[in-house]
Amino acid sequence: MGEQLTVVIPMAGRGKRLRPLTWTRPKPLVYVAGDVVLGHVLRAFQGLDPAQVRFVFIVGYLGDQIRAYMARAHPHWQAVYVEQRELLGQSHALWQAREYLHGPTFVLFVDTVTDADFAATLWPPPSEGLLWVREVEDPRRFGVVFTDDQGWVTRIVEKPETTEHKLAVVGSYYFPRGEDLVAAIEAQMQRGLRTKGEYYLADAINLLIAEYGLRMRPVPVQTWLDAGTPETVLALNRYLLDHGRGNTADALRPGVVVIPPVYIHPKAVVEDAIVGPYVTVGPNAVVRRSRVQDSVLEAEAHLEDAQVQHSLLGARARIVGLHGVFYLGDDSVAGAALS
Repeated sequence: MGEQLTVVIPMAGRGKRLRPLTWTRPKPLVYVAGDVVLGHVLRAFQGLDPAQVRFVFIVGYLGDQIRAYMARAHPHWQAVYVEQRELLGQSHALWQAREYLHGPTFVLFVDTVTDADFAATLWPPPSEGLLWVREVEDPRRFGVVFTDDQGWVTRIVEKPETTEHKLAVVGSYYFPRGEDLVAAIEAQMQRGLRTKGEYYLADAINLLIAEYGLRMRPVPVQTWLDAGTPETVLALNRYLLDHGRGNTADALRPGVVVIPPVYIHPKAVVEDAIVGPYVTVGPNAVVRRSRVQDSVLEAEAHLEDAQVQHSLLGARARIVGLHGVFYLGDDSVAGAALS
C-alpha cells in the first residue's frame, strides 16, 4: 500500500457545555449546515485517496454512535476505534491509541473547525512537524507558540502571562513519526507532567522539541471556529452557510419567505413561514406558520405557530405557540401539546 497517513481524532469528552443536546449524542454529531460537525471536519481530507489515510477515532461517551455515523455516511474511509475510559487529558487520550501511532501522524481535535486544507498540506507527508495556529490579539487564554528567529517552534506555553507572542494553537498537529510522539507521551506520564491534573499534548510536544530533536513549524489559518457551546455552534452554522454550505436556491417554495443564507433539507416540510437568515432545517423537520432565524432545527424537529431565534432544537424537539430563544435536547417539548 505504501506510505499511509494516520489521522487521530480524540472525541471522548462528554460535551458538557453543549447540554442538553449532548445528553443523547457525542458532541461531534451535533448538526449544522446540512451535516454533523464531524462531517464538516472530514471535508478537509476529501482530496486524499482512501488508501492514503486511516482514521483513528478515540471515543468514549456514546462512542457507538460515531461508529454508526462513519459506517453510514463515510464507508469509504478506513477507520478504527479506541475507547478512552478515563478522561485524564489529551496525551492520555493519544496513549490509548499508541498501537496505531506510527509513521506520519496527524492529531485533530474535533470541536475545532478551520479553513485549512489538510489534504493539500499533508500529502505527501512532510518530513518536519507542523502545528496550525492563528494570531490573536490577547493570547493569555490560549496555548501559544514561541518561535526562534528562523520561525521554528521552540515551545508551547499554556496561558502565557504576557502578550508579545500571539500565535495561538488551534488544535491541529502533524508529527512525521508517531513513534516519537508515543515515546514523548510515555516520558511525560512517567515524569508526571500535568496541568490542572491532566496530561496536555503541549507538554509532550515540548519534550519532542527539546529532547527528541523534532523540528516543527507553525502553519497559519485565517478561520478558527469552536463547536463547544450553543453560541459557538450557531457561529459555526453562520460561517458554513456563508461559505458554500447553504442551499438557498433549492430551498425556495410557495408560501415561504426565505432570507439567505439557509440550508433546508429537501425532506423538510416548510409551510407559511419566514426562514432565515442563517437557519438550518434538518431532514423531516417541520416549520409551519412560524418565523425562525439564526437557528438550527435538527431531524424531525417541529416548529408551529412560533417565533424563534438564536436557538438549537435537537432531533424530534417540538415548540408550539412560543416566542424566544431555546436550547432543546432531543425529544424535548415546549409549548402547547401537539394535536
